[in-house]
Amino acid sequence: MRIAVVGAGMAAARFAERHGALGGEGAVTLYGAEPRAPYNRVLLAEVLAGRYETESIALPLGAARARPGCEVVALDPAARTLRLADGSEEEWDELVLATGANPVLPPVRGLRRPDGRGLAEGVHTLRTLEDGARLAEEAVGAKRAVVIGGGVLGVSAARALAALGVRTEIVHQGPYLVERHLDAEAAAVLRERLRALGVDCYPGNRARAVHGDPRVEAVELANGYRLDCDLVVLACGTRPRTALAHAAGLAVATGVLVDDRLEAAPHVHAIGDCAEHRGAVPGLAAPAWDQADVLARRLSGADPGARYPGWRPRARLSTGGLEYAAFGTVEEGPGLDVLRLTDATRGSYKKLVLRGDRLVGAILLGDLAAVDALAGAFAADGAVTGHPLHLLTGTGTGIGIGTGTGTLGAAMTGDAR
Repeated sequence: MRIAVVGAGMAAARFAERHGALGGEGAVTLYGAEPRAPYNRVLLAEVLAGRYETESIALPLGAARARPGCEVVALDPAARTLRLADGSEEEWDELVLATGANPVLPPVRGLRRPDGRGLAEGVHTLRTLEDGARLAEEAVGAKRAVVIGGGVLGVSAARALAALGVRTEIVHQGPYLVERHLDAEAAAVLRERLRALGVDCYPGNRARAVHGDPRVEAVELANGYRLDCDLVVLACGTRPRTALAHAAGLAVATGVLVDDRLEAAPHVHAIGDCAEHRGAVPGLAAPAWDQADVLARRLSGADPGARYPGWRPRARLSTGGLEYAAFGTVEEGPGLDVLRLTDATRGSYKKLVLRGDRLVGAILLGDLAAVDALAGAFAADGAVTGHPLHLLTGTGTGIGIGTGTGTLGAAMTGDAR
């Protein structure tokens, strides 16, 4: 059997490695547009900061073959062929679309060069190792940087630039940092930790324009205030790459539509950032790897009936002294009980959200000692035994719990652990 994987990112590499590990037969070939073999894109900011060498973030492929620099430009699901940029054609028996996503460019004036060919001098995205190399080169002589976007990538990029000695500011349109994963209280703790590391944040602000000719000199906010800078990094999310699938006649909404078998059409599958399952396109590494695992079980024959059940929100960040993990529903609401532990001295914040005796959400920020216990409880999706405090402390004793309507209120300050 010939399995062609269009794309050579994290989802593609995970599928290839697991397919081989499960004893899958046949040849698996990854076609990547980038000139490099698959690597861990999550660690790009760490490479930028100098904490990892480029070679150290390569991903294993098992017995699969990678063909970097071989961009696929057309698909024919009926003939089961694909066409490469050099005009050659390849045949396949099963096709896996793992085309990933492109960075979103926000509606900000001055982002592009006057001739419209590429981004203005000093404006960067951070999606590939080549992006990171260009940004690192320019950061050497830079004094100030503005990161537009305060999600996971924006926070990671800002921390990396600060570690390189560049004074960095985050402009974020959302009400607080990383609002997809954190609540307002956790985001406030994160903001203080960033400030201590040399990063200032402006949530609730929108960038309106980039100024400078020929090189960026400032970012203008919607209120007219200007932030002087030598560099601008765009971290405004991603959009699934679906052009190939659309041109091939596959169903596309936000992403390539797949069912629980991760099929988009007979013998055609999609996983990772380009795939839309039950109306969701998470755009994170964890669900992409989950999908890759399910598809590898199916196509290897280890579990032909494997189905992808959907994604329960979870995320984790660890970069240069900043750490958080978040699971499920972190906002409060009717019928939910909440337990919080905060430590202002250590800059940590912990939160559990429960519906009855079932854990539906959690946040750990600044202290991830309990992350394995929380992850296990969340994955089990069953009743929490004993007092839920043990999920945060490992003891469940020694803490006074005040109970209010819908809330288990616990505040810990100073040297509390």
